[in-house]
Amino acid sequence: MKRSLLLPVVVLIALAFGAMAGHDWASPSRLVSALSGDASLQSQLLMVWRLPRVLAAALVGALLGLGGAIFQGVFRNPLAEPYLLGSAGGAAIGATVALLVPLGLPAGPALAGLSFLGAWGATWLVLAIAGLHGRPDTAGLLLAGVAIAAMLGALRSFLMLALSDDTVNLQVVLSWTLGGIQTPDTAGLLLLAGLVVAALALSLRLARGLDLLGLGEEQAFAFGLDPQRFVRIAVLVGAGIVAAAVAYGGLVAFVGLIAPHLARWWAGPRHAVMLPASALIGAAIVCACDGLARSVLPPAEIPLGLITALFGGPFFLLLLARRLRA
Repeated sequence: MKRSLLLPVVVLIALAFGAMAGHDWASPSRLVSALSGDASLQSQLLMVWRLPRVLAAALVGALLGLGGAIFQGVFRNPLAEPYLLGSAGGAAIGATVALLVPLGLPAGPALAGLSFLGAWGATWLVLAIAGLHGRPDTAGLLLAGVAIAAMLGALRSFLMLALSDDTVNLQVVLSWTLGGIQTPDTAGLLLLAGLVVAALALSLRLARGLDLLGLGEEQAFAFGLDPQRFVRIAVLVGAGIVAAAVAYGGLVAFVGLIAPHLARWWAGPRHAVMLPASALIGAAIVCACDGLARSVLPPAEIPLGLITALFGGPFFLLLLARRLRA
Protein backbone atom coordinates (compact mmCIF):
# COMPACT_ATOMS: atom_id res chain seq x y z
CA MET A 1 0.00 0.00 0.00
CA LYS A 2 1.29 3.46 -0.89
CA ARG A 3 2.24 5.58 2.10
CA SER A 4 -0.06 8.42 0.97
CA LEU A 5 -3.08 6.07 1.13
CA LEU A 6 -2.40 4.83 4.65
CA LEU A 7 -4.08 7.66 6.57
CA PRO A 8 -7.27 7.74 4.42
CA VAL A 9 -7.55 3.97 4.92
CA VAL A 10 -7.15 4.41 8.69
CA VAL A 11 -9.91 7.03 8.66
CA LEU A 12 -12.21 4.72 6.68
CA ILE A 13 -11.56 1.92 9.20
CA ALA A 14 -12.35 4.30 12.07
CA LEU A 15 -15.55 5.42 10.32
CA ALA A 16 -16.62 1.81 9.82
CA PHE A 17 -15.86 1.01 13.47
CA GLY A 18 -17.81 4.06 14.62
CA ALA A 19 -20.77 3.13 12.43
CA MET A 20 -20.87 -0.43 13.79
CA ALA A 21 -20.20 0.40 17.47
CA GLY A 22 -22.98 1.18 19.87
CA HIS A 23 -25.44 -0.29 22.32
CA ASP A 24 -26.64 -2.45 19.45
CA TRP A 25 -23.62 -3.49 17.40
CA ALA A 26 -24.13 -3.54 13.65
CA SER A 27 -22.44 -6.23 11.59
CA PRO A 28 -20.50 -5.28 8.44
CA SER A 29 -23.20 -6.88 6.28
CA ARG A 30 -25.88 -4.86 8.06
CA LEU A 31 -23.87 -1.70 7.52
CA VAL A 32 -23.48 -2.49 3.82
CA SER A 33 -27.22 -3.15 3.54
CA ALA A 34 -28.00 0.20 5.16
CA LEU A 35 -25.64 2.02 2.80
CA SER A 36 -27.17 0.27 -0.20
CA GLY A 37 -30.64 1.61 0.60
CA ASP A 38 -32.23 -1.12 2.71
CA ALA A 39 -35.57 0.12 4.04
CA SER A 40 -35.64 -1.89 7.28
CA LEU A 41 -36.00 -0.06 10.59
CA GLN A 42 -32.48 -1.02 11.73
CA SER A 43 -30.97 0.31 8.51
CA GLN A 44 -32.97 3.51 8.79
CA LEU A 45 -31.72 4.02 12.34
CA LEU A 46 -28.16 3.54 11.14
CA MET A 47 -28.57 6.05 8.33
CA VAL A 48 -30.60 8.66 10.21
CA TRP A 49 -29.03 8.54 13.68
CA ARG A 50 -25.67 6.79 13.82
CA LEU A 51 -23.94 7.69 10.54
CA PRO A 52 -24.48 11.48 10.88
CA ARG A 53 -23.03 11.27 14.39
CA VAL A 54 -20.02 9.29 13.16
CA LEU A 55 -19.38 11.84 10.41
CA ALA A 56 -19.75 14.69 12.91
CA ALA A 57 -17.23 12.99 15.21
CA ALA A 58 -14.74 12.70 12.35
CA LEU A 59 -15.19 16.36 11.41
CA VAL A 60 -14.78 17.53 15.02
CA GLY A 61 -11.62 15.44 15.27
CA ALA A 62 -10.28 17.00 12.08
CA LEU A 63 -10.80 20.47 13.55
CA LEU A 64 -9.03 19.51 16.77
CA GLY A 65 -6.13 18.02 14.79
CA LEU A 66 -5.74 21.21 12.77
CA GLY A 67 -5.99 23.46 15.83
CA GLY A 68 -3.41 21.45 17.73
CA ALA A 69 -0.96 21.46 14.82
CA ILE A 70 -1.23 25.24 14.49
CA PHE A 71 -0.66 25.87 18.19
CA GLN A 72 2.31 23.50 18.39
CA GLY A 73 3.82 25.19 15.34
CA VAL A 74 3.23 28.70 16.66
CA PHE A 75 4.67 27.99 20.11
CA ARG A 76 7.37 25.65 18.77
CA ASN A 77 6.47 23.45 21.69
CA PRO A 78 5.26 19.86 21.19
CA LEU A 79 3.45 20.02 24.53
CA ALA A 80 1.31 22.99 23.47
CA GLU A 81 -2.36 22.10 23.48
CA PRO A 82 -5.30 24.19 22.20
CA TYR A 83 -6.86 24.33 25.65
CA LEU A 84 -3.83 26.11 27.08
CA LEU A 85 -4.96 29.37 25.51
CA GLY A 86 -8.29 29.35 27.29
CA SER A 87 -10.33 28.97 24.11
CA ALA A 88 -12.01 25.80 25.38
CA GLY A 89 -12.68 27.39 28.77
CA GLY A 90 -14.26 30.39 27.08
CA ALA A 91 -16.38 28.14 24.91
CA ALA A 92 -17.53 26.28 28.02
CA ILE A 93 -18.65 29.56 29.62
CA GLY A 94 -20.69 30.42 26.55
CA ALA A 95 -22.24 26.96 26.47
CA THR A 96 -23.07 27.12 30.18
CA VAL A 97 -24.94 30.39 29.65
CA ALA A 98 -26.74 28.94 26.61
CA LEU A 99 -27.81 25.85 28.54
CA LEU A 100 -28.77 27.52 31.84
CA VAL A 101 -30.18 30.93 30.86
CA PRO A 102 -33.53 31.11 29.03
CA LEU A 103 -32.53 33.31 26.09
CA GLY A 104 -35.58 32.72 23.92
CA LEU A 105 -33.37 31.43 21.09
CA PRO A 106 -33.26 28.00 19.43
CA ALA A 107 -31.07 25.75 21.60
CA GLY A 108 -28.72 24.53 18.88
CA PRO A 109 -27.73 27.89 17.35
CA ALA A 110 -27.52 29.51 20.80
CA LEU A 111 -25.16 26.81 22.06
CA ALA A 112 -22.95 26.98 18.98
CA GLY A 113 -22.95 30.77 18.79
CA LEU A 114 -22.25 31.51 22.45
CA SER A 115 -19.56 28.85 22.75
CA PHE A 116 -17.88 30.26 19.66
CA LEU A 117 -18.04 33.81 21.04
CA GLY A 118 -16.72 32.59 24.39
CA ALA A 119 -13.72 30.96 22.77
CA TRP A 120 -12.90 34.02 20.71
CA GLY A 121 -13.33 36.34 23.69
CA ALA A 122 -11.06 34.24 25.89
CA THR A 123 -8.36 34.13 23.23
CA TRP A 124 -8.49 37.89 22.71
CA LEU A 125 -8.23 38.35 26.49
CA VAL A 126 -5.14 36.12 26.60
CA LEU A 127 -3.54 38.06 23.76
CA ALA A 128 -4.36 41.39 25.42
CA ILE A 129 -2.91 40.36 28.81
CA ALA A 130 0.21 38.83 27.28
CA GLY A 131 0.82 42.04 25.31
CA LEU A 132 0.32 44.54 28.14
CA HIS A 133 4.00 45.45 28.20
CA GLY A 134 4.67 45.35 24.49
CA ARG A 135 4.87 42.45 22.10
CA PRO A 136 3.66 39.17 23.63
CA ASP A 137 6.22 36.36 23.70
CA THR A 138 5.54 32.65 23.64
CA ALA A 139 6.04 32.10 27.37
CA GLY A 140 3.78 35.05 28.18
CA LEU A 141 1.02 33.72 25.95
CA LEU A 142 1.18 30.25 27.48
CA LEU A 143 1.21 31.53 31.07
CA ALA A 144 -1.65 33.94 30.39
CA GLY A 145 -3.59 31.12 28.73
CA VAL A 146 -3.14 28.77 31.69
CA ALA A 147 -4.23 31.49 34.14
CA ILE A 148 -7.28 32.48 32.08
CA ALA A 149 -8.28 28.82 31.64
CA ALA A 150 -8.15 28.29 35.42
CA MET A 151 -10.25 31.38 36.10
CA LEU A 152 -12.80 30.44 33.45
CA GLY A 153 -13.12 26.97 34.96
CA ALA A 154 -13.90 28.49 38.35
CA LEU A 155 -16.37 30.93 36.77
CA ARG A 156 -18.12 28.06 34.99
CA SER A 157 -18.55 26.18 38.26
CA PHE A 158 -19.95 29.33 39.91
CA LEU A 159 -22.44 29.87 37.09
CA MET A 160 -23.60 26.27 37.35
CA LEU A 161 -24.25 26.72 41.08
CA ALA A 162 -25.84 30.17 40.75
CA LEU A 163 -28.03 29.65 37.69
CA SER A 164 -29.29 26.13 38.23
CA ASP A 165 -32.71 25.47 39.72
CA ASP A 166 -35.30 22.73 39.70
CA THR A 167 -36.15 23.45 36.07
CA VAL A 168 -32.60 23.01 34.82
CA ASN A 169 -30.91 19.65 34.49
CA LEU A 170 -27.26 20.13 35.42
CA GLN A 171 -26.53 16.72 33.96
CA VAL A 172 -26.89 18.28 30.51
CA VAL A 173 -24.26 20.92 31.27
CA LEU A 174 -21.91 18.40 32.88
CA SER A 175 -22.25 16.06 29.92
CA TRP A 176 -21.37 18.84 27.50
CA THR A 177 -18.34 19.99 29.49
CA LEU A 178 -17.12 16.37 29.61
CA GLY A 179 -17.30 16.17 25.83
CA GLY A 180 -19.72 14.40 23.57
CA ILE A 181 -20.89 14.33 19.98
CA GLN A 182 -24.59 14.83 19.30
CA THR A 183 -26.28 13.64 16.13
CA PRO A 184 -26.63 16.72 13.90
CA ASP A 185 -29.35 17.33 11.34
CA THR A 186 -28.42 17.59 7.67
CA ALA A 187 -27.98 21.37 7.78
CA GLY A 188 -25.77 21.16 10.86
CA LEU A 189 -23.63 18.43 9.33
CA LEU A 190 -23.16 20.41 6.12
CA LEU A 191 -22.24 23.51 8.10
CA LEU A 192 -19.68 21.54 10.08
CA ALA A 193 -18.22 20.09 6.88
CA GLY A 194 -17.97 23.60 5.45
CA LEU A 195 -16.15 24.77 8.58
CA VAL A 196 -13.63 21.94 8.21
CA VAL A 197 -12.96 22.87 4.57
CA ALA A 198 -12.49 26.53 5.52
CA ALA A 199 -10.28 25.59 8.46
CA LEU A 200 -8.08 23.41 6.26
CA ALA A 201 -7.75 26.18 3.68
CA LEU A 202 -6.80 28.76 6.33
CA SER A 203 -4.37 26.33 7.94
CA LEU A 204 -2.58 25.64 4.68
CA ARG A 205 -2.15 29.39 4.15
CA LEU A 206 -0.24 29.42 7.46
CA ALA A 207 1.96 26.45 6.52
CA ARG A 208 4.93 28.39 5.12
CA GLY A 209 4.93 30.82 8.04
CA LEU A 210 4.85 27.96 10.54
CA ASP A 211 7.81 26.34 8.77
CA LEU A 212 9.77 29.61 8.89
CA LEU A 213 8.84 30.21 12.53
CA GLY A 214 10.31 26.81 13.34
CA LEU A 215 13.72 28.14 12.24
CA GLY A 216 13.59 30.83 14.93
CA GLU A 217 12.25 34.37 14.89
CA GLU A 218 15.47 35.92 13.53
CA GLN A 219 15.66 33.46 10.64
CA ALA A 220 11.94 33.87 9.96
CA PHE A 221 12.35 37.66 9.87
CA ALA A 222 15.27 37.28 7.48
CA PHE A 223 12.97 35.35 5.14
CA GLY A 224 10.43 38.19 5.17
CA LEU A 225 8.08 37.04 7.92
CA ASP A 226 6.95 39.38 10.70
CA PRO A 227 6.97 36.83 13.57
CA GLN A 228 4.90 38.82 16.07
CA ARG A 229 2.16 39.67 13.58
CA PHE A 230 2.15 36.11 12.26
CA VAL A 231 1.84 34.64 15.77
CA ARG A 232 -1.19 36.82 16.51
CA ILE A 233 -2.91 35.82 13.27
CA ALA A 234 -2.08 32.13 13.66
CA VAL A 235 -3.28 32.07 17.28
CA LEU A 236 -6.60 33.63 16.33
CA VAL A 237 -7.07 31.21 13.42
CA GLY A 238 -6.24 28.29 15.70
CA ALA A 239 -8.62 29.56 18.38
CA GLY A 240 -11.42 29.89 15.84
CA ILE A 241 -10.85 26.32 14.64
CA VAL A 242 -10.86 24.96 18.19
CA ALA A 243 -13.96 27.01 19.03
CA ALA A 244 -15.83 25.42 16.12
CA ALA A 245 -14.79 21.98 17.38
CA VAL A 246 -15.87 22.79 20.95
CA ALA A 247 -19.21 24.16 19.76
CA TYR A 248 -20.04 20.81 18.15
CA GLY A 249 -18.26 18.37 20.46
CA GLY A 250 -17.88 19.94 23.89
CA LEU A 251 -14.57 19.77 25.74
CA VAL A 252 -12.63 16.91 24.16
CA ALA A 253 -9.10 17.06 25.52
CA PHE A 254 -5.77 15.75 24.23
CA VAL A 255 -6.80 15.11 20.60
CA GLY A 256 -5.11 18.41 19.69
CA LEU A 257 -1.98 17.11 21.39
CA ILE A 258 -1.87 13.54 20.05
CA ALA A 259 -2.85 14.11 16.40
CA PRO A 260 -0.06 16.59 15.51
CA HIS A 261 2.55 14.33 17.11
CA LEU A 262 1.45 11.27 15.16
CA ALA A 263 1.22 13.39 11.99
CA ARG A 264 4.75 14.72 12.50
CA TRP A 265 6.09 11.20 12.95
CA TRP A 266 4.26 10.02 9.83
CA ALA A 267 4.62 13.00 7.48
CA GLY A 268 7.63 14.93 8.78
CA PRO A 269 7.83 18.52 10.01
CA ARG A 270 6.70 20.35 6.83
CA HIS A 271 3.33 21.85 7.69
CA ALA A 272 1.93 21.71 4.15
CA VAL A 273 1.82 17.92 4.54
CA MET A 274 1.62 17.65 8.31
CA LEU A 275 -1.54 19.78 8.71
CA PRO A 276 -3.80 17.58 6.52
CA ALA A 277 -2.25 14.49 8.12
CA SER A 278 -3.05 15.86 11.58
CA ALA A 279 -6.65 16.50 10.51
CA LEU A 280 -7.02 12.91 9.27
CA ILE A 281 -5.49 11.44 12.43
CA GLY A 282 -7.68 13.64 14.63
CA ALA A 283 -10.72 12.46 12.66
CA ALA A 284 -9.78 8.81 13.18
CA ILE A 285 -9.10 9.28 16.91
CA VAL A 286 -12.38 11.04 17.73
CA CYS A 287 -14.38 8.68 15.52
CA ALA A 288 -12.93 5.60 17.24
CA CYS A 289 -13.22 7.09 20.75
CA ASP A 290 -16.85 8.10 20.11
CA GLY A 291 -17.58 4.51 19.08
CA LEU A 292 -16.03 3.27 22.33
CA ALA A 293 -18.00 5.85 24.33
CA ARG A 294 -21.26 4.42 22.92
CA SER A 295 -20.41 0.76 23.29
CA VAL A 296 -18.29 0.11 26.41
CA LEU A 297 -21.03 0.39 29.07
CA PRO A 298 -24.39 -0.13 27.34
CA PRO A 299 -27.00 1.22 27.64
CA ALA A 300 -25.14 4.11 29.31
CA GLU A 301 -22.83 6.33 27.28
CA ILE A 302 -19.43 7.39 28.59
CA PRO A 303 -18.52 11.06 27.96
CA LEU A 304 -16.18 11.30 25.00
CA GLY A 305 -13.80 13.57 26.90
CA LEU A 306 -13.20 10.86 29.48
CA ILE A 307 -12.22 8.34 26.79
CA THR A 308 -9.77 10.74 25.13
CA ALA A 309 -8.33 11.70 28.53
CA LEU A 310 -7.67 8.04 29.38
CA PHE A 311 -5.58 7.74 26.21
CA GLY A 312 -4.23 11.27 26.09
CA GLY A 313 -3.07 11.57 29.69
CA PRO A 314 -0.46 8.79 29.47
CA PHE A 315 0.59 10.08 26.05
CA PHE A 316 1.20 13.55 27.50
CA LEU A 317 3.19 12.08 30.42
CA LEU A 318 5.29 10.03 27.99
CA LEU A 319 6.12 13.16 25.98
CA LEU A 320 6.91 15.07 29.16
CA ALA A 321 9.23 12.31 30.39
CA ARG A 322 11.08 12.28 27.07
CA ARG A 323 11.58 16.05 27.21
CA LEU A 324 12.81 15.90 30.81
CA ARG A 325 15.32 13.17 29.91
CA ALA A 326 16.51 15.29 26.97
